[in-house]
Amino acid sequence: MADRDPHIDVVLSGEPLSLDDCQSFVAHPSCGGLCFFVGTIRDLNLGETVTHLEFEAYAPMAVREMRKIAVAARERFGLHAVSLHHRTGDLAIGDTAVIVAVSSKHRKPAFEGCEFVIDELKKTVPIWKREFRADGTHWLNARP
Repeated sequence: MADRDPHIDVVLSGEPLSLDDCQSFVAHPSCGGLCFFVGTIRDLNLGETVTHLEFEAYAPMAVREMRKIAVAARERFGLHAVSLHHRTGDLAIGDTAVIVAVSSKHRKPAFEGCEFVIDELKKTVPIWKREFRADGTHWLNARP
C-alpha cells in the first residue's frame, strides 16, 4: 500500500517466522545498532510441563496495533526500521512465536526500542495464547 511506511514491517502469520527476513529488512549501512528479540516456545511454565501452545488473534486489529507500536518505537527512539512478526496457530516446543528486529545508528536506542516493542505487544495486541499441559489447557494473558 502506498500509505505504508517503508521502514515498518509487520507480519501476523500461521507460517514459520524467519529471523533472516527480519534482519534483512532492518539492516542499513547507516545503522551500527541492530537488536533482536526472538521468543520461542518453552517446555515448562510455572513448574508444569508444556507440550505445545496455540496462538489466536483478531487479525485486523492485531496487525493495526502491531503497526502502531512499530511506528511509536521509530518515533520515540529514532529508529531506522522496525520489523515485528508474530505467529498464529499451533506451535511446538522450540518454535519461534515472535520476532522483533530494530535498527538505529547506535546500540542504546536499538536496545530500548526493541524492549519497548515486545513489552507493548504483550500489553496491547489482541493475540491470545493457549497453553497445553498434562493437567489440561489454559488460556494465558487473556484480555476482554
